[in-house]
Amino acid sequence: MAYILNIETATTNCSVSLSKDGEILVLKEDNSAGYSHAETLHVYINDVFNDAKLNRKDVDAIAVSKGPGSYTGLRIGVSSAKGLSYALNKPLISVDTLESLAHQVKIDDGHIVPMLDARRMEVYSAIYNHKHQLYSEIKAEVLTENSYNKLLENGKVYFIGNGVEKTKNLINHPNAYYIEGKLPSANEMALLSDIKYKKSDIEDVAYFEPYYLKDFVIIKKKS
Repeated sequence: MAYILNIETATTNCSVSLSKDGEILVLKEDNSAGYSHAETLHVYINDVFNDAKLNRKDVDAIAVSKGPGSYTGLRIGVSSAKGLSYALNKPLISVDTLESLAHQVKIDDGHIVPMLDARRMEVYSAIYNHKHQLYSEIKAEVLTENSYNKLLENGKVYFIGNGVEKTKNLINHPNAYYIEGKLPSANEMALLSDIKYKKSDIEDVAYFEPYYLKDFVIIKKKS
């Protein structure tokens, strides 16, 4: 029996869950306040423990969404997860953000493309098959009207995430299905973190860093 605290902050959705053997006990999340993770994350962590009537020392591991995603959001989530892992002497587990997002789509055939907005016409994306197995590596891609052409010609493709809005304006194909309004959540993390826990697939707390995919770029204001 394993209790795991799951933390997801890769996008505007500040999401925290407590799970037992891969099943959600308590989920607390909110996307309405934008990037307010610094103010709300630890409040949500306290809330899920209180609602589950558990103490922090009762958890067996701390899991965090590792990216790609928002630089600031990932820093806050990973820093908090590492702090809890160290203070409680519990293993740290990292979960691929796009893999977790892909698990929101349940299909019998075709492919799933989770995608997160990466400014302008770029997205962070990957491709998974209907069994949620990685089909094409995670990458930063500039979208064009020809993106995913070969994949779309071979069957249905389900796009999900906050990169969907600009994708649907570019790609008009009968095999393209757009799932709007969805963001990575600590809900889907529960199953993935439990699988990793059972395999002892854990991170080195001292050296673990978020998977940014691209270097952080500061854009100077125009004078």
